[in-house]
Amino acid sequence: MSILLVTSSPRGAASHSTRIATELAEKLLAANPSARLVARDLVANPLPHIDPDYSTGIYMPVEARSQRQAEVVGVSDTVLDELFAAETVILATGFINFNISSTLKSWVDHIARSGKSFAYGENGPKGLVTGKKVYIVLASGGIYSEGAAVQFDHAIPYLRSVLGFLGMNDVEVIRIEGVGMGADAVAAALAKASAKVDAIVAANGSAERVATAA
Repeated sequence: MSILLVTSSPRGAASHSTRIATELAEKLLAANPSARLVARDLVANPLPHIDPDYSTGIYMPVEARSQRQAEVVGVSDTVLDELFAAETVILATGFINFNISSTLKSWVDHIARSGKSFAYGENGPKGLVTGKKVYIVLASGGIYSEGAAVQFDHAIPYLRSVLGFLGMNDVEVIRIEGVGMGADAVAAALAKASAKVDAIVAANGSAERVATAA
C-alpha cells in the first residue's frame, strides 16, 4: 500500500483535521508495515497559485518552455506523480468560509490537468486517476452534515465533484464537527472521528486478509 497524506489547515499543531488525518495515516501504516507514506504539508510548503506561465507552459513542448514555465509545470508534475503513485489518498482541510482551504484548492488546480488526470473524448470527459481510495478529513466550527446549515457546505460537494471528475469515486468522509461550540464539543467530535478512523483501519485490515486468502 502507498499512502498520500495532504494536509492544509493554517492552524498548524492546533489543527483538528491534520491531527485526525495523520492519525489515520499512521494507523494504516501500523496495520500495513510494508506500506509507504508520502506527506505533503501545504502550509509549510504551499504550492504556487496557477499563473500565466503555468497556463501556457502546460500546453507547450518541454523544450519550448521558459525557465519559469518549466519550474511551475514541474511543481504540477511532482504532485501529479505523488497522486498517481498512491493507492490511498488522505486529504485534510479546515472548513474555511464554507469551503476548503485555499492551499488545498491550489493542490487541486495543479492535479487537474487535461491529458494528464482527465481527457476529453467522443463521449465527453474521462477521469484518468482511477483505482484509489480517498478519505476526506474535514474540521468545522459548526454542524454542516445535517440540519439547516447543510446548504452552506460547499467543501464536501466540491471535493466529491472534482475528485469524481478525475476518476476518484471511492471517497469516504471523516467529519470533525462543532469544534467551535466549546471544549466538550471538541472532545466529542475528536472522539467520534477517532472511532471512525479505527473502524476504517479495522475494515482495511479485514479486506487485506480476505485478499491474501484469495
